[in-house]
Amino acid sequence: MSLIPKAELHLHIEGTLEPELAFTLAERNGVELPYDGIEDLRRAHLFSDLESFLDLYHAMTAVLRTADDFTELADAYLVRAAAQGVRHAEISFDPQAHMERGVPLGTVVEGLAHALDRAEERHGVSTRLIMCFLRDRSAESAMEVLEAAKPYLHHITGVGLDSAEAGHPPSKFREVYAAAGSLGLRKVAHAGEEGPPGYVREALDVLGVERIDHGLRSLEDPELVDRLAREHIPLTLCPLSNVRLRAVDTLEEHPLRAMMDAGLLVTVNSDDPAYFAGYVGDTFHAVREALGLTQEQLRELARNSFRAAFLDQDEARRERCLAEVADYDFDRE
Repeated sequence: MSLIPKAELHLHIEGTLEPELAFTLAERNGVELPYDGIEDLRRAHLFSDLESFLDLYHAMTAVLRTADDFTELADAYLVRAAAQGVRHAEISFDPQAHMERGVPLGTVVEGLAHALDRAEERHGVSTRLIMCFLRDRSAESAMEVLEAAKPYLHHITGVGLDSAEAGHPPSKFREVYAAAGSLGLRKVAHAGEEGPPGYVREALDVLGVERIDHGLRSLEDPELVDRLAREHIPLTLCPLSNVRLRAVDTLEEHPLRAMMDAGLLVTVNSDDPAYFAGYVGDTFHAVREALGLTQEQLRELARNSFRAAFLDQDEARRERCLAEVADYDFDRE
């Protein structure tokens, strides 16, 4: 793994549910999982596409029932993240995936917040919480979630858009994002993972997002590439996820390096590390080996992660982290 100081900006907390914890929570909450133990569940992590991953991902959320469950999930991620050089994490969660099972939004947010509020003291990791809407649900459902979240906005920094992209353009959520903006929430969205480059444009122009999650297919549109570079719009790439979900055949073919060469502000993230066999430090190491990245290119990726982070209210922390990146000794690896 790579221990260079970094921020992780594209991380779904439900995607950090390791098989061991899943079985522990299942037993505690009386949930029967359809797997004959941990290794059987790990074998289920061989996906053919995004949909096959999402089917398992959402099925596994059944073990998350109480605020303590969400606290334990977040704490487990933070321990691993800190051990891999993460200094700041912007953590997404999917409220609809839990509310549809009868788990109140307050249970989810307060459970996560209990871990995140003490993350800097316990793990040396500052955090932000991003509430994502499931794009394969209705815009009306998303608006209901936003309304339900109002008592908890002191814990939530921004909103995002995730789940199955094809056939669900960003413009579907125009009014929801306008309402989120009026509440002072920051805005990001998945776009250009399996959807076309036009979805990236919609996310920028219709939703007014500040950051694009994935954006992998942006390279298909030279004018869009020029715009992303000119406006310094961050892209939160997830290379291991892209390979495991068949968006890219091999890591050696991943366009990360080409995107850097095009002047794009790209970052490296783990997405759903329990399902894609690698946390963010593992991902840095993997792309370094597969793409032959230099130490300076790795520093650029780490710097980008802090520059793209929602640290506007903590510029001192951003500057400290950037100084750490500059001073990092790769011989430690």
